[in-house]
Amino acid sequence: MEPFTLDQRMDVEFFDFERLKALVAELFELSGLDSPDAAVAASVLVEADLTGVWSHGVARVPMYRERLRRGAAKARPNIEIAHVTPCVARVDGDDGLGLVVAPRAMAKAIDLALANGIGLVGVRRSGHFGASAYYLRQATARGCIALSFTTASPAIAPWGAARPFFGTSPFGFSAPTTDDRTFLIDMAMSKVARGKLKFAAQRGDAIAEGYAVDAQGTPTTDGKDAFYGAMLPFGEHKGAALSWMMDVLAGVFTGAAFGGEAGNPFEDLERPQGTGHVFIAMPCNLFMPTEEFAQRMAELDRRVKSLPMAPGVERIFAPGEPEAARAEANRKRGVPLTWDVVANLQAEANRSNVAWPFDA
Repeated sequence: MEPFTLDQRMDVEFFDFERLKALVAELFELSGLDSPDAAVAASVLVEADLTGVWSHGVARVPMYRERLRRGAAKARPNIEIAHVTPCVARVDGDDGLGLVVAPRAMAKAIDLALANGIGLVGVRRSGHFGASAYYLRQATARGCIALSFTTASPAIAPWGAARPFFGTSPFGFSAPTTDDRTFLIDMAMSKVARGKLKFAAQRGDAIAEGYAVDAQGTPTTDGKDAFYGAMLPFGEHKGAALSWMMDVLAGVFTGAAFGGEAGNPFEDLERPQGTGHVFIAMPCNLFMPTEEFAQRMAELDRRVKSLPMAPGVERIFAPGEPEAARAEANRKRGVPLTWDVVANLQAEANRSNVAWPFDA
């Protein structure tokens, strides 16, 4: 049984993008974030839903607010940025939300890149930052190629081990193109995003075979058993090795939590996560004019899409294109949310005495 997608479910409602973003921003502001940070945090989540990455969208608002309520994350962290070299900076997130820390860190990497040809920023004492795609698009909007790396709470077992230890730790890469699209890769080291298991567990949905094992190491299609078991890496030992690499780069290298220390954002509500990130940005015109780079990107796209298609395939997509197409459609029809996400968001609004802005 394949896990559901939003387009397959009958209980989806569509919500105006701007009003949804304003609601989430208001909720974050009432949780203590200042207005600019609340607006950015809301954008990270609502844009994930806009592109169809619902596992990293507004479904996570209650979790982030609970972390703020319990003091596991600071609403107004004292984020410190220190230069290590002219093109390298270290960011101490002071246990703020990753949604607040990561946008500033990527912005710094871009500034360094535009000034020096490359920018590298290492982050410690951050938290779960949502979908990497948001930060990658920050870079392409300013004419940069970018890479992102992050640690995460234990979810994947090292190859040959019997329990989860490394995070799903998404890797990201982006490059600008000629038509305002972004060539964008945002992928976890697991076969499926762990957030999808979390919400499958809540909804009682089954997951596909081969995605996870239960706490005893037995393959399972039960979302709850999978969430409390271990994710399986893509590419078997290769994905497991990359999850280890992410722990080295974003954990050991930055001074962040590593080796199974990063807190689970949903369950470890009494302590900061200690998440680490690395952002790298490079201007796309380092080796040639921007126009030539754009033409070469377009030619690469043309060559790939002119290849013979495999049986049953109607179109070859570049990385990031399906999400961009969903975003375009959802800006017109509204952001799709399932009934349980809506109910949880309404509960957060009621808890904070915020009027629900979508009543007829």
